[in-house]
Amino acid sequence: MCLILFSYKSHPKYKLIIAANRDEFYSRPTKEAHWRGVSPDILAGKDMHAGGTWMGIAENGRIAALTNYRSPEDMQNHCKSRGKLVFSYLKGEMSPEVCSEALSETAGRYNGYNLLFGDVNNLYWYSNKTDSLQRLDAGVHGLSNHLLNTPWPKVERGKKLFRETIKKDFSSEDLLKILKDDIRSKDAELPETGVGVELERILSPMFIVSPEYGTRSSTIITVSNDNKVTFVERTYNSEPKNTDVKFEFKIL
Repeated sequence: MCLILFSYKSHPKYKLIIAANRDEFYSRPTKEAHWRGVSPDILAGKDMHAGGTWMGIAENGRIAALTNYRSPEDMQNHCKSRGKLVFSYLKGEMSPEVCSEALSETAGRYNGYNLLFGDVNNLYWYSNKTDSLQRLDAGVHGLSNHLLNTPWPKVERGKKLFRETIKKDFSSEDLLKILKDDIRSKDAELPETGVGVELERILSPMFIVSPEYGTRSSTIITVSNDNKVTFVERTYNSEPKNTDVKFEFKIL
C-alpha cells in the first residue's frame, strides 16, 4: 500500500474502517484479493513477482498492511521482499510484541517499510526506519510512504475527507471516491524525499497516474462491533471497466 487511512475504535458502529490505495508499476503482475487456502485462511491479493502481499486479513481477525518508506538513497537491490512480512504475520501465531522483536532482528535485510499489524481489537505500527513498536490509540490515522501520521498533504487531506465521510452513513463506494482523489499538492507543500520535484508532484495525490506507475487498486475493509467483516477491492484496469471483488464473513 502507499496510502492507508483508517479509523480505529473511534466509530459507534465499526471498530475498524480502512481505506487504502496500492501504488505500483503497471507492469508488475498481480492477482486480486482472494482466499489463499491456508489455515487460518487469509484474504489478500498477491504480488506475482515476489510472492508477497500488501494487505490482508485472516479469518481469525489477524490483520496486516504494509507501505514502503520512500528513501531512494537508502535503497538496496539485494534486500528481501517486504510484502512477505504481511503474509508471514497473517499466517503465524506470534503476538505483535514478539513479532516486533523478530522484525527488529531482521530490520536491515529490508528496504524501508511501515507495518500496520495486529488484530481487529489491537493494532500496532512498526517501522524499520525507527525500529520501534507503537500500540495505536483510538482515532483516525493516516500512513503513506513516511512514518505514521506524517503530515504530508495527501495524508492530511485524506484524513479530513475520511473523517467527514464516516461521520454520516457511508458506503464502500463513498470511501472509494475519496481514494480516487487526484488533486496534486502545491510545490511549497511537497515533501522532500530525494526523488526530485517532478516526481514529488506525480506522487503527491492520493490517486496516482503516470505513464509507468500509479494506483493499481483500492481496498476498503470494515469490521463491525460484532465482528462482521466487509472487504471490497477495486482494481483499476487499462480498459475503461474496473474490476471489483467483495467478500463478507464473520471473524471466528
